[in-house]
Amino acid sequence: MSLAQQSGENRMALTGNEAVAYAMKQVNPDVVAAYPITPQTEIVQIFSSYVADGEVDTVFERVESEHSAMSAVVGAAAAGARSMTATSANGLALMWEILYIAASNRLPIVMPVVNRALSGPINIHCDHSDSMGARDSGWIQLYSENAQEAYDNTIQAIRIAEHADVELPVMVCQDGFIISHALDNLYGLDDETIRAFIGTRIPRYSLLDVENPATFGPLDLQDWYFEHKRQQAEGMKNALDVIPAVAKEFAELTGREYGFFEEYRADDADVVMVVLGSTAGTAKDVVDAMRADGHKGGILKLRVFRPLPAAQLVRALQGKKVAAIMDRAESFAASGGPVYKEIRSAIFDCEQAPMTSNYIYGLGGRDIRPEHIREVFNQNLSAAETGHIDTPVRYLGVRE
Repeated sequence: MSLAQQSGENRMALTGNEAVAYAMKQVNPDVVAAYPITPQTEIVQIFSSYVADGEVDTVFERVESEHSAMSAVVGAAAAGARSMTATSANGLALMWEILYIAASNRLPIVMPVVNRALSGPINIHCDHSDSMGARDSGWIQLYSENAQEAYDNTIQAIRIAEHADVELPVMVCQDGFIISHALDNLYGLDDETIRAFIGTRIPRYSLLDVENPATFGPLDLQDWYFEHKRQQAEGMKNALDVIPAVAKEFAELTGREYGFFEEYRADDADVVMVVLGSTAGTAKDVVDAMRADGHKGGILKLRVFRPLPAAQLVRALQGKKVAAIMDRAESFAASGGPVYKEIRSAIFDCEQAPMTSNYIYGLGGRDIRPEHIREVFNQNLSAAETGHIDTPVRYLGVRE
């Protein structure tokens, strides 16, 4: 009998959106506030059917905008409720003001984000411009390669967010349409196992605790604002210990191991591609083919972007000849994408730091094909031989 069977797991065929909605059903949050936006809409639509059928005890609030959805879950979380919502792209942008309020008030909200290009021009397909734009809002960010990881990340996110040393909101990201609408095989745990794993939320403070009154959202000027920001930063730093601890417990339950990142055939690689999300699957297939031809490439699939696991990245990349860093978002700084700049900064002082190159790709849902991935490896394997990178930042698969 497999570990999955021993732990009561069932094999299912679900899309990424269905998998996340199913995880939410098993979490059985106290409050979900929702507003539809493509390609996320299915998550809250499916979850609303669980509410209507009496399969969860959730108070489901249909609000008039994403700004209102985040405002509603902020209020619910401040009252001590386990609270969730979901969004994409322009919906996330409309939440912007309240994203910072949620994090600054140390509210452990969990929000699936189905990655979609921000307008304009208007586009409903995948890139990471939405969540990357919110990278400094104080939210933890987890990225998923497939439906299984989207399901598993959603469950782990509850434990991470509500940990007493963290108490910060978490985004669980998956690529729009590529994962959200694609059918995939995955293993799901039973409801009782999930609820035992996540436990009961015990808030440190609650708006409803009249015996121990607390103030939420006050004016906070020069006297204490800086200290509150420092506390918030410490919570994010603490997440570097909590995320692997939660992952270890989850691995004991399921046999599926998660860390800050996954290394695939990277031990002896000359060139390591750093990538987030669904593109990792394509890249792994290309690496397998290139290895068969004697080319030493590997993958580092980044799962956790906030907090950035800088020390762990240094250990993984030092001694490699080249790190080819993939960005499905343009930061418009004329110096590369957000993942590239952060990883370059992380490895700047490390001994035997690799050369780095950056590839911005897949904006607005543009396909990333195996030949594109092979092109990246070929260019960087040549750079590994010459010791020089001619063009540090390139645009992959675009008509120049």
